[in-house]
Amino acid sequence: MTNPISKPRRTRAAATSPRVRASVQPSLEPEVAAQLSDNDMYDRMVSAILDHRLPPGTKLVEDKLAAAFGVSRTRVRPVLVRLANEQVVTLTPNRGASIAQPTPQEALEVFEARRLLEPRLVELFIANATDADIAALRTCIDDEEAARASGDMRRAIRLSGDFHLHIAQAAGHQTLGRILRELVSRTSLILMTYSPSHAQTREEATACGCREHRALIDAIRLRDPKEAARRMLDHLVRIEAQLEFTPPSADAPDLAQMLGGV
Repeated sequence: MTNPISKPRRTRAAATSPRVRASVQPSLEPEVAAQLSDNDMYDRMVSAILDHRLPPGTKLVEDKLAAAFGVSRTRVRPVLVRLANEQVVTLTPNRGASIAQPTPQEALEVFEARRLLEPRLVELFIANATDADIAALRTCIDDEEAARASGDMRRAIRLSGDFHLHIAQAAGHQTLGRILRELVSRTSLILMTYSPSHAQTREEATACGCREHRALIDAIRLRDPKEAARRMLDHLVRIEAQLEFTPPSADAPDLAQMLGGV
């Protein structure tokens, strides 16, 4: 009686060929999915500027930015170009990129543009806003006052900008809203460069800002677009009037530290 021919045993190499390699591929997908998009990197840069963590003049070395974001240098460049188009970043041949340092003339132009846009935006806000939108503005002011009371001026200034951006968003005018977002980013650089140097003066200015925001909400609650537009205009005029055009020097921060935790 003959023995049946036994099937050859699969070798380790055979057992780990295409099937196992195929099972390894999905493990790469979460890494790819976790990579930051261009918009993510843009938003982190803008947030760092609004939070006053990237002061004017900060050198933006592509290698360091790429390491901070966990991407290649080629991924960083389009983001810098986008920010440069919005005049938030300066690109200089043979010198690279840096956070823009607004001149006094640019500062005046930014506030002039805001005076033209924001009275109209608050009128549109009154026409379109819900009770929830108005409540969100109140919350923003409450948080701003709490941040100021705790000495967190960076957060207070950020929340002040968020107050204006929420009005623009709920106003329903996408073009004006997009322009204002750029202007708010540039305003943050202006405030870092030209805010009053004395600490008490800065604190009083922020306190006044909170009171003016509450006065603006009072006009909004009454659904009085003309009065709201007037109060918005007065608010912007006062902020501009407090600027001191003698920029202080500032040391550039570590990019990985500033951007990694945003």
